Amino acid sequence: MSALDFVVLIGSMLGIAAYGIWRTRGRRDLSSYLKGDGQTPWFAIGLSVMATQASAITFLSTPGQGYLGGLGFLQIYFGVPLALIIIAAIFLPLYRRLNVYTAYEFLGERFDGRTRLLGAGLFLLQRGLGAGLTIYAPAIVLTTVFGWPLNLTIICSGLLVIVYTVTGGSDAVTVTQKYQLAVIFGGMITAFCLLVMKLPDGLTFKDTFALAGGFQKLKAVNFSTDVHERYTFWSGLLGGTFLMLSYFGTDQSQVQRYISGSSLRESRLGLMFNAVCKIPMQFCILLLGVLIFVFYQFERPPLFFNPDSSRFISENGIGQKLQVYESDFNSSHDQTRQQLETWLKARHDDNSSAAAVAFTAASTSHQHSEQVREDAAAALLASHSSVTANDADYVFITFILHQLPHGVIGLLVAAFFAAALSSKAAELNALGSSTTIDFYRHVIKRDATDADCLTASKWFTALWGLVAIGFALYAHLVENLIQAVNILGSIFYGVMLGLFVVAFFVRWVGGGAVFWAALAAQALVFILYFKLNISYLWYPLIGCSACVVFSLALQAALGGDVKTNPDPAP
Repeated sequence: MSALDFVVLIGSMLGIAAYGIWRTRGRRDLSSYLKGDGQTPWFAIGLSVMATQASAITFLSTPGQGYLGGLGFLQIYFGVPLALIIIAAIFLPLYRRLNVYTAYEFLGERFDGRTRLLGAGLFLLQRGLGAGLTIYAPAIVLTTVFGWPLNLTIICSGLLVIVYTVTGGSDAVTVTQKYQLAVIFGGMITAFCLLVMKLPDGLTFKDTFALAGGFQKLKAVNFSTDVHERYTFWSGLLGGTFLMLSYFGTDQSQVQRYISGSSLRESRLGLMFNAVCKIPMQFCILLLGVLIFVFYQFERPPLFFNPDSSRFISENGIGQKLQVYESDFNSSHDQTRQQLETWLKARHDDNSSAAAVAFTAASTSHQHSEQVREDAAAALLASHSSVTANDADYVFITFILHQLPHGVIGLLVAAFFAAALSSKAAELNALGSSTTIDFYRHVIKRDATDADCLTASKWFTALWGLVAIGFALYAHLVENLIQAVNILGSIFYGVMLGLFVVAFFVRWVGGGAVFWAALAAQALVFILYFKLNISYLWYPLIGCSACVVFSLALQAALGGDVKTNPDPAP
């Protein structure tokens, strides 16, 4: 990075942080720290909800997913609009009527304290682990840009986010997220435009999409009914709806964002903003990855996008065997490029038969080069079990550093940090809030004053930040960050949603039945996850359904008194 890049990066980050501190100065009571001042307009809510979900993982890892797998990952978001409509109609009014700090307070009112703690505990477990992944993402950027040791970078960047979050609270998160999103989208749009400009001369948009389609990168919808396929229309629409209902409706990091609205209408408009914009946003990010794939068919990519892999090869004397792989990979890529140039010429000459022959040859050589990459990755792993060629998360940052001009590099790195700060601050703030309200005030110190809770919230926020750092140190073991986040959520979110579904709609089920039903449903999800090879998108549906069915069965078996308070008064 040049001096200009550092000016753009540091200037944008310090400016946003300073603005957040200035806007929230003097707000030190518990309510404003946890929920904000209650005057947030709909557009700020909408942007805050979007920024909380769209972490650095979204903007760093999703293009890599598009590069490797094409647009099929988009199907995971097909359930977003329906889920947000249901949340705006059912969940949100109850949360606002109760004037709760956390979603799990509702479970306590409807059932009992034990069920409240279970819901909060499930949230803390999965979100605390997921927070580690969002710390890992910006550490990848720093490691790639500066060549710093990855683990040291994770620890330092994690501590920075902890300080930012503990200092600001919920309102600081909300008021700065719109500016962080501005940096993010400014950087992504700039990268998209420059990428299009860097495509080979003579390669039109029609040619580009024809090439991407020929390599099966544009298949956004798969109507297969095979539950073993990871991304299909049905898993996205059905399983995705339950996943998004769980995330946006029961995850405190999201609930905390939209209950801060100045009115029910403003909060609903903020949710509808995301219902309309979420799928197009993800489509554009995935399309960026597809275009990077097209670019690297004409520009030789590295054997490993992950710089740690190449660095390990050069430092540990195992290069001789892998040099053979690299030579084979480069030779195969050159053949692919030559065949694609022939295909492009034949296509422009309207010679369809010659174009078909050339594209078939290009596909064959491309498949060979990808097989060589896989073999090289296996050889690297065999030589040292702690080193992997986990490339998907490094595709976009490698393109940025090697292909974009100075100034833009600083803007894109700033975009990743803006995304990391916005989502990470929201997550840690929610973790601290839930631990304080649902455990500290409810179990540990029932007579705690607001001042006690405010202090406890800051300490718990810092503690969860340290837990997230610990988990981030092992995040390199995952296949792809954006998938890992959704897999982790799918395992826990279904049962969390089941608790709320029973609370809202099954009035004759009591706390004892739903508590044991939720534990049984979560155990079932764990067993199925480790025993069955089905798409993770089905687990939210399975977990929620199992929780509801088990609750009905247990209540019928137990009988007795039932606490029926589905719509408790404030």
